[in-house]
Amino acid sequence: MGWVNEARKELAAGRQVQVRPFGGSMRGRIESGQLVTLAPATPSDVRADDVVLVEWRGNFLLHLVKEVQGDQLLIGNNLGKVNGWVPAAAVVGKVIAVGDVAEAEPGAAADGGA
Repeated sequence: MGWVNEARKELAAGRQVQVRPFGGSMRGRIESGQLVTLAPATPSDVRADDVVLVEWRGNFLLHLVKEVQGDQLLIGNNLGKVNGWVPAAAVVGKVIAVGDVAEAEPGAAADGGA
């Protein structure tokens, strides 16, 4: 995961970053090698169904938030696996676009209202 350190550095500086993560755990939502745009995120920015870059057991995962309970997030992949609960403060960034298409905000029209 060579892209993780650069992404963490940019996100910590308050900047968006584009990465091309490899792996199959998010298949169907993010394909291996697909362009992903991450933005800095605060714990209050994170909602269920968001994809986040999160610290997990000394490593970093680009995973799905399956549930939010207070300041705890249940994270897992897009294939049905659940990793477990992490503090919301473990989130380093949030996916705002996959490829060149921005992720729709909850309740927003997918076509931007056009």
